[in-house]
Amino acid sequence: MAKFAPAALESYIFSRTGAENNKLLVGSGYAEDAAAIDPGDRPLVVNTDPISFATDRIGTLGVAIASNDVAACGGTPEWLVSTIFVPSPDLDVLDDITAQLDAEATRLGITIVGGHTETVPELPRPMLSLTCLGSTDRYVPTGGAEPGDVVILTKGAGIEATAILATDFRESLRETAIEAAMLDRGEAFFEAVSVLPEATVLAPVATAMHDPTEGGVLNGLVECACASDVRIALDATDVPVREPTRRLCAAVGVDPLRVFGSGSLLATVPADRAESTLEALAAEDIDATAIATVESAAGEPGVIVEGERYTGGVDDDLYALWE
Repeated sequence: MAKFAPAALESYIFSRTGAENNKLLVGSGYAEDAAAIDPGDRPLVVNTDPISFATDRIGTLGVAIASNDVAACGGTPEWLVSTIFVPSPDLDVLDDITAQLDAEATRLGITIVGGHTETVPELPRPMLSLTCLGSTDRYVPTGGAEPGDVVILTKGAGIEATAILATDFRESLRETAIEAAMLDRGEAFFEAVSVLPEATVLAPVATAMHDPTEGGVLNGLVECACASDVRIALDATDVPVREPTRRLCAAVGVDPLRVFGSGSLLATVPADRAESTLEALAAEDIDATAIATVESAAGEPGVIVEGERYTGGVDDDLYALWE
């Protein structure tokens, strides 16, 4: 699986958005994962996201991923609509998925207000599509980074991927001599996939925020840089990688910076507020690191890593493991 190139999205998606509406504050755009609508009171942030892998905890991840994009725009996730496709009318599978949806939504204070459920025999595994809605006082875009801003990353790279590896690939990882205790630590990362706590701290000061999902931290930085028309020079050694992530990624031969990254939040903040922002995150027991500084694009937006420039979507290394 891979994302479409920005040019293709512009031609076939962003230019075909139906009727104009003056209540739309922020609509479709490259790397902007949620829209903003003015219903007459506080702006409403709306996001939709599919998930078709991570079958062991697909409901848990689905809620977190959909609500993360609302939170990453400065919104408070409040309502969720869930569409569930399963390959067969197996009630045990449906029971597992809906129990996970209910538990994670309850934990995050989100109400599931409706949706759709059906069987699709052609599917190789369950698939969810979740729409999350929430209100905000200040919409924070992906494309708001300014030269001189400091790039902050919470938690570390590959949080979501670590949890997936520890569950979907547990048996094969045991064969590589990864001990059960390390896999248990990795599975516990499911509890860290939501970014609602850090988004609450960052939203009032951030110029841009982005939830790195497919393609991981690297792809998240590329999307932020290109959407903001800036450049980010990254030293990969400055990106925090927790021990379970490092061990599990090494065991299957994937790059921690290029695998599913939900659970970390990328934010750019003015340089004069970076230190106080990191202190505010620490006060909430949220790990966070300044990993780069935003630079002027000079006509070439993107991310520079070890001399290589990235200007388009970065494929996620984890997909090859399901082939």
